[in-house]
Amino acid sequence: MKTVKIKAKVQADRPVTESRLDEAIKRGQLRTRNSLHATAVTFLAPCLAVSFEDGCGVLLPVANYPEFDDFEVKDFAGLNVGFSGTALCHEGKDLHVSIAGMISASKSLVTMAASVVASHNGRQSSAAKAEAARVNGKKGGRPRKVDVVL
Repeated sequence: MKTVKIKAKVQADRPVTESRLDEAIKRGQLRTRNSLHATAVTFLAPCLAVSFEDGCGVLLPVANYPEFDDFEVKDFAGLNVGFSGTALCHEGKDLHVSIAGMISASKSLVTMAASVVASHNGRQSSAAKAEAARVNGKKGGRPRKVDVVL
C-alpha cells in the first residue's frame, strides 16, 4: 500500500493576532448572516411558533413530529432555541431537534421554499447576461425568432 503525506493547511498552533481575530470575526458574521438563525420558540397549541431574527416566523404542528409524542403541555415551556439558533432544545428530556430538519419534513414548506428560491435565482443577472442585454438593446431589442421553412 502506498502512503501519501499531506501537509495540513490550517495550523492550530498559530498565535492569535489582531488581524487573524478580525478575520475570524468577519467569517463568523458572514456565516451567521447566511444561515438559519431562530431567536425564540413558543408553544401555541397545537403548534410551535419559531421566530427568526428578521421578525419572520413559522408555525410547525407538533403532531407531525414524533420527537414531541411524549411531551405534555407543561413540557413545551422548557423548550428553547439552541446551537446558535439552528435547533430546538429541551434539557430535561435531552432533546435537540434541527429546525431546518423540521421545516424540511413539511412537503408544503419545501415546495414553497423551492418556488421562492427559483423566483429569486431567476432574477439574478450575471455580467454575461447584462452585456448581452446591452448589445441586444443597441440592436433594437432581442432578435425575433425566425421560422425556417424547408
